[in-house]
Amino acid sequence: MHSCIGAIIKKDNKILMLDRLNIPLGWACPAGHIEAGETPEETLAREIKEETDLDVKKYKLLIHEFVPFGTCKRGFTGHDWYVYEILDWSGEIKINNEHKDIGWKTIEEIKQMQSEKKLEKIWEYMFKKLKII
Repeated sequence: MHSCIGAIIKKDNKILMLDRLNIPLGWACPAGHIEAGETPEETLAREIKEETDLDVKKYKLLIHEFVPFGTCKRGFTGHDWYVYEILDWSGEIKINNEHKDIGWKTIEEIKQMQSEKKLEKIWEYMFKKLKII
């Protein structure tokens, strides 16, 4: 089974979102594949550092489930997802070469992304499941 982590990072009633350059395209929370030999928590720390330059200090697991849709850049459809809320971190966010943009978005901005079909499908699903949108 192919597994991924995703991270919801909140600050001042906003959620950190990335506009991806790679498949799947769209606005999303930081996320990535669990590599061979890694735990989901190790992947969480690595992916957050790679995608945002933040260092994870404290987190909690919100969702763990297999989601059968969503094709990734590696060609897999469906992933075993671990979605965490990051409760504490350090550092300053910065954009990297995998994203067009990065920033703190309000729930209203996320709903607008959803209505304009700019929100990555898996994050629309997760945000609905968590009653964020």
